[in-house]
Amino acid sequence: MEQVEVNRLRITYQRAGTGPPLVLLHGYVGDGPTLWRRQLDGLCDQFTVVAWDAPGAGGSSDPPESFGLAGYANCLAGFIDRLGLERPHVAGLSFGAILALELYRRHPAIPSTLILASAYAGWAGSLPAEVTQQRLQQALVLAELPPEEFVGTLLPTMFSQTTPQEAVDAFRASMLGFHPAGFRAMARASAENLRDVLPHIKVPTLLVYGDRDVRAPLPVAKDLHAAITGSTLVVLPDAGHLCNIEAPEAFNRAVGNFLRDRHG
Repeated sequence: MEQVEVNRLRITYQRAGTGPPLVLLHGYVGDGPTLWRRQLDGLCDQFTVVAWDAPGAGGSSDPPESFGLAGYANCLAGFIDRLGLERPHVAGLSFGAILALELYRRHPAIPSTLILASAYAGWAGSLPAEVTQQRLQQALVLAELPPEEFVGTLLPTMFSQTTPQEAVDAFRASMLGFHPAGFRAMARASAENLRDVLPHIKVPTLLVYGDRDVRAPLPVAKDLHAAITGSTLVVLPDAGHLCNIEAPEAFNRAVGNFLRDRHG
């Protein structure tokens, strides 16, 4: 793992490969290198792949709990600048996709493309108000639990039942290292509403979802697809919320094909 300091926060990350930069943003549980292992390994022959640990996850420092999406997006912009990544492709899953949208809102000149996996326009922008409130309240309660109980509650919602056990176990291990304060900060940021960003997206955008996702189900996918002009939607069969782990070859193929088309 490498690290840099951005806005007085330590940010850890893993980098692999050469070529156009592809920045990978993880969800609100786990860490970057664990979530994106199969993409770091599978796409590094075509891209410089960088998976960060967001503030409050993995080896990175905890941000203020009031950080919000604005704080995360500004930190991400600073991180991209510190690494000298010019006009990167930006891919995010779940909270990472919400963050990618906020990055585009605040720093639209940074991403050359957006890849939004298992994405929401923020919970409040994609889910009923009562569901958003339930998720946020659940997250604040879960943050107080011992790691085993925290993982036991959330892990079953992340994968479909056909996921290989070794993949589930590896992700489970990364979840056990959760930061309570960082998790609360990411949950609060996830609950924001980014609906107003969608009609203004002008860069090529790929949406990738699993058809068995119980957290960001297909109606959410179709809603974002309709709202983002010219977007491409790929649905991966027999995959749940962490579709990049469950169907890594299909996920990498979808991303690779999409980005090759953009490079001619």
